[in-house]
Amino acid sequence: MAGKKREVQLQAVVNTQSLWDEMLQNKGLTVIDVYQAWCGPCKAMQTLFRKLKNELNEDELLHFAVYHEILFVDPDEDDGGDAPSESVDQLYCIAIIKPDAVISRKSQEIKQKGRNVLALSYMCSPLRLDPTLSVKIIKAGFVIEMEDKRLLTEQQVRDFYHRIADQPDFEEFVLFMTSGLSHILVVSQGNEEQPTLGETRPNPETEDEEIYEDHPDVVIPPGMKKKRDSLQEFLERQHISQFCDVEETVTNVNHFIDVFFPDFENMKNLKLEKILALLWPALFQEKKEDVLKIIEDEGFKILMQRQIVLSKEEAHTLCKEYENEDYFGKLIEKMTSGPSLALVLVRDHGLQHWKELIGPSSVQKAKESVPESLCARFAMEGLPINQLYGSDSLEAAERDIQYFFPPQSTLALLKPHLTQEQREEILKLIREAGFEITQMKEMLLNEEEVEKIYSKIKGKDFYQDVVEMLTEGPSLVMVLTRWNAVSDWRRLMGPVEPEEAKLLSPDSIRARFGRSVLKNAVHGSSNTYEAMESINRIFEDFIPENPERNLKMERPILKFT
Repeated sequence: MAGKKREVQLQAVVNTQSLWDEMLQNKGLTVIDVYQAWCGPCKAMQTLFRKLKNELNEDELLHFAVYHEILFVDPDEDDGGDAPSESVDQLYCIAIIKPDAVISRKSQEIKQKGRNVLALSYMCSPLRLDPTLSVKIIKAGFVIEMEDKRLLTEQQVRDFYHRIADQPDFEEFVLFMTSGLSHILVVSQGNEEQPTLGETRPNPETEDEEIYEDHPDVVIPPGMKKKRDSLQEFLERQHISQFCDVEETVTNVNHFIDVFFPDFENMKNLKLEKILALLWPALFQEKKEDVLKIIEDEGFKILMQRQIVLSKEEAHTLCKEYENEDYFGKLIEKMTSGPSLALVLVRDHGLQHWKELIGPSSVQKAKESVPESLCARFAMEGLPINQLYGSDSLEAAERDIQYFFPPQSTLALLKPHLTQEQREEILKLIREAGFEITQMKEMLLNEEEVEKIYSKIKGKDFYQDVVEMLTEGPSLVMVLTRWNAVSDWRRLMGPVEPEEAKLLSPDSIRARFGRSVLKNAVHGSSNTYEAMESINRIFEDFIPENPERNLKMERPILKFT
């Protein structure tokens, strides 16, 4: 039997309609404290309430209540029973970031590097949240176990929101939810103690009490621990629950995990991490194939690669720690003598595995302690430092990748003749090719909208045939984002004529799904200018990634491991 915790509580919790109705039946006076809903309990007011209660000594005449009371539990108060272990089924919840937030790029601000999730309420304007909220969400300890961006089907929306199906505007809501890309996440509580709005830290004066960081006048008694919030409770404490919709019922969560993430059981224990790797010029020229084979044999997948010639400024930044060494001038000369190879790698626990694989930065140390490391095996030209680079943290990896592979966006269109199964196959190919689907919506295009996408061929003899084909059924219009997106998407599409594509690029989308020149499955922008013009016409609220590489390198973004 679970141990019974003693709740140190003066005020009754009123957080449902039934409790509100019950409170209204109280005799005497009821004082409702709403201050706690903003910033935690006020110690001075609680002391006053307790004094009034004690002096009056009449429970029937004076009552105190709070909407969002912060509870403290005494871990030492227990009836001797052992608390049952938490069921695996109870660890997860499902949440959806809705289309209006995805379009405004607020999902990243909300999610903040994969640590939490919000599902925005229907008919609200795009979420505008204080940036500090993302920091609080990260500190809250929630973990995203799996995530996906997709266009929800009508049936998926009806299933997820079945509880509000009787509301008058539900059909309009369904249309809204199926009109654009949603962000679906599986969220767990994580393993750490979860602070909320009144986050605690050791009291520097007493060392045996905790205080609220946002409100240092509120003290948590020693030995007391704050009750751990569910995701919904945490959002309510942050005063953003009006923007949120989270599914926490075990049966429903399991059902939607099966719907949205059928491989969840096989994938949930994987920790896929993307990192940047660099091969310096000499190693790249002489041993490229050997190194790439080892990388693949070690289970890494190469998502992107490019050759890049470092400027002297970049080389100085990368090698700053060696600037007082005798060989520094030679090192800069070698690093700028030709192209280096930049790679984006992904693997389960990729960061740590790459660090172990390449070894320390010093060749001498590598040969003495880890002779099997790549540093020791591929030491070249008498230079005493590692000829390979790896990001030293996931945060650094993200910055490194953004620097060497600046993201680019292009417009993509899946044409009306495709079946739903073919759409799903193409979307899978898109993701496997390393594209991020940053925007998506299904559209029954009219002639004006077709012109926004195909403006450059409007004067051609076959233009009207294109209009008729695209207006005969719904198309799926997307923004695809990755480095070199325009040309890589055109390469993945293949030649315009499906028969030609089967000969020249048999694995391309048009070779596999195209029927004719008109019904060749997909469309894509021809160049970056056309891409941004089309995207801005179709997705008016789209905010592009920074398209330019920061050549100044104003601060070091790389550090040798």
